[in-house]
Amino acid sequence: MSAGRLEKRSLTIQGHRTSVALEPEFWAVLDAAAARRGVPTSALVAQVDEARGVPLARALRLFALTQALGR
Repeated sequence: MSAGRLEKRSLTIQGHRTSVALEPEFWAVLDAAAARRGVPTSALVAQVDEARGVPLARALRLFALTQALGR
């Protein structure tokens, strides 16, 4: 595991550029979930963004956790 190292990615969500910093392990889970759905990771992030009630990075970590736990 990469203790404290964050990977920042720039994305366009609803026509606006934003950047999200997550640990590489979370990005790996998100990339795999997007691939299983046949969509780009940016599209998956946009879906999570639409449903979130917490900051985006937290919502993405929680989504990745549910994916990793098979929920």
